[in-house]
Amino acid sequence: MSHFFAHMARMKLIHRWPLMRNIESENVAEHSQQVAMVVHLLALIKNTLFGGQLDPAQAAVLALYHDATEVITGDLPTPVKYFNPDIAKEYKKIEAFAEQKLLNMLPEELKPAFEPLLDSHAVDAEYKTLVKDADTLCAYIKCLEELSAGNHEFELAKRRLEAIISQRQTPEMAYFVERFLPSFELTLDEISEDTQL
Repeated sequence: MSHFFAHMARMKLIHRWPLMRNIESENVAEHSQQVAMVVHLLALIKNTLFGGQLDPAQAAVLALYHDATEVITGDLPTPVKYFNPDIAKEYKKIEAFAEQKLLNMLPEELKPAFEPLLDSHAVDAEYKTLVKDADTLCAYIKCLEELSAGNHEFELAKRRLEAIISQRQTPEMAYFVERFLPSFELTLDEISEDTQL
C-alpha cells in the first residue's frame, strides 16, 4: 500500500500566507495549479518568441509538485524561512528530508519517474528556474488580487516581489508581465468587456 497520493490530496489543507490577513484564502493545491498554468505559458512564450527548446508539459507537471513537501513541513512563511542564513540552511535540510520521505512512499517501480519531480537535486536546472519564475509571478498575482480587493496587508509583499521580478526578469517573464499581469487589477466587467459571447 502506498500513502503517496493520500498525502498529495492534503495539499488543499495547507494554507498559504499564514501570517497575513487574506480576503481570499489560498491553499497549496490551488497555488500549484496556477503555477503549473503560468510555467506552461512561460515555456510556450520562450519557445515561440525567444528560441527556447523546453517541453511545456514537463514544466507544468514539475510545477504541480513544486510545493509537495509542504504536506509534511507545512507552509513556513517567507519572512521566517529566510530570516537568517542559518534558518534557511536548516529549512533546506527539512525540505530534503520531506522529499525523500515522499519518494519512499512510492512503489519502487515508480520512484524513478517521480525523482525528477520531487528530489530538488534531480530537477533539471532550466526547468527549476522557470518554475521559480512562475512561482514568483503567482505570488505577485496574489498581491494584486488582494490589493484590488482593498487589502493593504499585501503592499509590502507586492513591493518586495516587484524587486525580485525586476532582478530575475527574463524575456518570457517580461512578455508575461506586459501582456497578462495588468488584467489582474481589473474587475470582472472590465476583463469581460472586449469578449464576444
